[in-house]
Amino acid sequence: MKMSAFNFIGGKIPSLFLGRSAPLSKAGDVTDICLVCEGTYPYVAGGVSGWVHELIKSLPEFSFHLMVLLAPNQKLQTRYELPANVNGITHLFLAPPKGGTGKQKLPVTLFTDLEPGLAQFQEEGGVEALGKIMHILAPYRGRLDPGWLLNSRPAWDLLVRLYDRLLPGGPFLDFFWTWRYLAGNLFTVLLKEIPKAKTYHAVSTGYAGLFLARAHLETRRPVIVCEHGIYTNERRIEITMADWLYEDPKAGLQWDMDKGDCRKLWIHAFQAYSKACYQACDRIITIYGGNQDFQKADGADPAKMRVIPNGIDWRRFENLVSDKGTRSPTIALIGRVVPIKDIKGFIQACAILRHSVPNTRALIVGPAEEDEDYYDECVALIHHFHLQEMIVFTGRVNLVDYLGKIDVLVLTSISEGQPLVILEAGAAGVPTVATDVGACREMIMGMSDEDPPLGPGGVVTRVSNPSETAQALVGLLTQPAWWQQCSQAIRQRVKKYYDQDTLTQTYREIYTGLCQRTISTGA
Repeated sequence: MKMSAFNFIGGKIPSLFLGRSAPLSKAGDVTDICLVCEGTYPYVAGGVSGWVHELIKSLPEFSFHLMVLLAPNQKLQTRYELPANVNGITHLFLAPPKGGTGKQKLPVTLFTDLEPGLAQFQEEGGVEALGKIMHILAPYRGRLDPGWLLNSRPAWDLLVRLYDRLLPGGPFLDFFWTWRYLAGNLFTVLLKEIPKAKTYHAVSTGYAGLFLARAHLETRRPVIVCEHGIYTNERRIEITMADWLYEDPKAGLQWDMDKGDCRKLWIHAFQAYSKACYQACDRIITIYGGNQDFQKADGADPAKMRVIPNGIDWRRFENLVSDKGTRSPTIALIGRVVPIKDIKGFIQACAILRHSVPNTRALIVGPAEEDEDYYDECVALIHHFHLQEMIVFTGRVNLVDYLGKIDVLVLTSISEGQPLVILEAGAAGVPTVATDVGACREMIMGMSDEDPPLGPGGVVTRVSNPSETAQALVGLLTQPAWWQQCSQAIRQRVKKYYDQDTLTQTYREIYTGLCQRTISTGA
């Protein structure tokens, strides 16, 4: 039985996969696909991880090596049972390198040589600037203490010069910590061993995209990216909302506050990574058309772009037995308890909904440990509105066991790609109320070329509008004919347009063509 985002097996990662890099199945073999995952599969459950897992399982004729980029404190506990065609895992922990306080026999000019490329990459991005940095570091790989690039006296002098160029007049202390993080992770990515593969495939831009661009420049093998959500857009939202960055910096004398805001350094860095990734890629894939506007804005070549919607095995869900009518009306938000899912907005909508449908039961289904502070804030908000008897956190569950127990799926996200959970719920005949982000509108309302039009499979609301969410829920929970109409429409749409077999065949053809390609000699 195939596994969805919330149907997983937790456990310690096998000893075979611990360490720098797991061995391949046969000595000397080169794996077919190196799949580059940042903060997702196989250690974090969620929509993207579920998609990766299904992709690997559905293509057993290809071997996969996982290049997994992780937070420094990430526990190596798998959330999925790794398929047999995963031949190895390489871990890369994103954290500024330590050490570097001792002396190294390296030319003093190394830092002055690096400076133009680092500044250009931060300001402009692209593979040209990235290639300059890689060319300078290449002779020292293997004998260079990465910490020396951050913690030595020459590194300090470089930082001061870059401060004058990149954030003149801004708060120096903020720049210091920002640069240590950005440059530290850049060096970490550029100095890590690259697994040998015929094709490299990243499931996002960001640091995964940065690694992808580097892999192409060094190996000359073809690379592709498939974005669910747009990394730079999501990071831009997080950076804007972050309370650890000064909105109005006070340190230092400044005439231009905007010029002294470190947020622009973070945003420029992630845009630089995306631009380098897009320029290196043979294929730039996304799961719905709206994402392509963001990709083009970050430098993607339209000639390389393609939309491949995600699909599901809808047959798993079509015959689920619903206990509707034997319980209280039940809604569920299925997703991680993190700010970008706007769980607080869902809680506020529940507080409004309670006045019209007082016996409603609300479930928050998904992992709650990724952002413990945010989880605590959500619990406090539930207590503030006295919703303890209405709202329940279920934690991770097998989604198949829950879809028959809910009447309406709710997504209040600030940003999404193409949430598979809408398709999974839809296959079971459960309508959705979702914010107008990502592919939610086209999944719920249908694409413009849908023939014949199937009608709405729920309701689309504005972002951060709990009252609209509550109003839409009232309609679906109190009008059986309207609920039935939406239920039938979303069920039919999933079957007709989102069959996983189509997705599988498309990627099979892409992988086959790229793996058979000879080594590239171009830029």
